[in-house]
Amino acid sequence: MNTPVISQAQIDAYQRDGVVLVRGLLADWVDTVRAGIASNMQEPGPYAAENLKDGEQGRFFDDYCNWSRIPEFEQTIRDSPLASVAAQLMQSKRVQLFHDHVLVKEPGTSKPTPWHQDSPYYFVGGIQNVSFWSPMDAVTEASLRCVSGSHRWEKPVLPTRWLSEENFYPDSDDYIEVPDPDKEGMDIREWDMQPGDAVAFHYGVLHGARGNETQQRRRAFSVRLVGDDARFVERPGRTSPPFPGHNMQAGDRLREDWFPVLLDT
Repeated sequence: MNTPVISQAQIDAYQRDGVVLVRGLLADWVDTVRAGIASNMQEPGPYAAENLKDGEQGRFFDDYCNWSRIPEFEQTIRDSPLASVAAQLMQSKRVQLFHDHVLVKEPGTSKPTPWHQDSPYYFVGGIQNVSFWSPMDAVTEASLRCVSGSHRWEKPVLPTRWLSEENFYPDSDDYIEVPDPDKEGMDIREWDMQPGDAVAFHYGVLHGARGNETQQRRRAFSVRLVGDDARFVERPGRTSPPFPGHNMQAGDRLREDWFPVLLDT
């Protein structure tokens, strides 16, 4: 199997922009991940969701935190180049799994993934983190979109619930309203991608995805990883994923029995 070469220019771009494309990161793992996604959709986990309102066309399925019950996901996470590439991009000696995430948009699904940042939903703090979003189908019109540099904004974007569009937290004074990057002329990064390519982006990067009005499915596999400085932080409301009963206190490292260490140099 081939390990993608990460250049210093890509590392610098990730640190500066919070987002970079890694061609072929999971190219050798596409069949494995596809099999895992099929299992996931056949037997959804407790967090599975159908993200369309009544009357909206198509299907937008997502589910997360299934690596421990779907062998194909665990094998990909542990044995693929994900951890080594993450260490280089994050500039971290330690790489720890936070969670996996599957998103599937069937043909004819016009609903976009709303603009959002991941960090306000998560109970993990620190700047050494990375999400990999890898399509298992060729994508053009249904691709991920990221706003360059948004991980360095002074305030985070207010997290909302995708269907109801209600505020995720009760006190919104510390957040900014969800912007419209297209109308505001922001620097949106977006690529045509082949199966196994991956967008690496920071938890603080504003991102969304187009609807899928093509005739082809768009299956995407995401893996969220954290580095040396990751610590548990308290949020003003229920986090997503919630991880009930974790028993961590503010400032703790993430517990390794729930969030395995993939690399520690």
